[in-house]
Amino acid sequence: MGCVAAMLVGGLGAASPCDATERLVVHPGQSIQRVVDRAKPGDTVFVRPGLYRESVVIRKSRVHLVGAGHKTVISPGRKRAENACGKAGSGICVIGAGDRTLRDVSIRSLTVKGFKKNGIWASRTDRLRVHDVAARHNGVWGIAQEKSTRGVFRDNVVTGNGDSGIFLANTVKEEGGATDTRGATVTENYLAKNRIGITVRRVRNLTVAHNTITGNCGGVFVVGDESRPRAGELAVRNNTIVKNNKHCAGNSRLPFIQGSGIVLTGAEKTVVRRNLIRDNVGKSPLSGGIVLFHSFVKTANERNLIIDNLVLHNKPVDLANRDPKGKGNRFVHNICRTSEPAGLCRRQEVHGMHLSSTGE
Repeated sequence: MGCVAAMLVGGLGAASPCDATERLVVHPGQSIQRVVDRAKPGDTVFVRPGLYRESVVIRKSRVHLVGAGHKTVISPGRKRAENACGKAGSGICVIGAGDRTLRDVSIRSLTVKGFKKNGIWASRTDRLRVHDVAARHNGVWGIAQEKSTRGVFRDNVVTGNGDSGIFLANTVKEEGGATDTRGATVTENYLAKNRIGITVRRVRNLTVAHNTITGNCGGVFVVGDESRPRAGELAVRNNTIVKNNKHCAGNSRLPFIQGSGIVLTGAEKTVVRRNLIRDNVGKSPLSGGIVLFHSFVKTANERNLIIDNLVLHNKPVDLANRDPKGKGNRFVHNICRTSEPAGLCRRQEVHGMHLSSTGE
């Protein structure tokens, strides 16, 4: 029976069978990619427990890739990669093309590990959701996204990746002003033994909250440069950032990293609030509990607010403003013992003057 005939029989108010979504099941030994290619917008591709040696590209909106938990494992194939995602060295790719943005794709309840580049890579997406994913031991980023808006990254375990565990940027290969992410969120993730736990680079309007970040070289990096719009208008709040004391070599943009809790470099109007930051120890210019540091192109931090944080037992100091040209950066009601310059703990410090906690 055709779609039109079915609608006439069922009545014009009935749901069309042509609009029905499907649950497509992948079993061990089968190709996830082949099933994803068959999926229509709205379909769920459910992957049974097992090891799947392949890379997967999603190029359709509203496709949902769901595993059976962390025992559904996607890792590199033994043969030459067949699709663009695998050829680029990544595990799962969600890719819009040209001006076409992919919308409402989700990836949930699986493990992606051992890829030369990224565990999950997304570009030109809106409302991408990555939930309950384990991204382990990938060469660059565990979970990464560019040119995208309203992403939700929640309750993931991201460990042992070569660069950032979670990485969000305006664009990776081109220069340009910060992207308004329209409220993207990175929440309730566990990030350990990466180079940096979470990096947000040249983006705006984003929240990083309620994450546990430990055993990395650095915890959270908010990165901007001279581009306009500036990176900023972010919230970094209610995170637990402890013992990020691995040593990672520097590069052309940053010195070596060790013992960094939260670092703002070239950012503006970012609020760092109610984080627990302790026992981050190192000897890098970026070491310390919360650090303001000029960007690699000497762009200063401006109008950032560091407020109500518990910052203890970090070395060389708990709070550090190493950006003397920065303007309007405030440290308010933070509980700490050491700061650079002295006097930032439990009082408000505005660049160039001291104020009481009331601002008087």
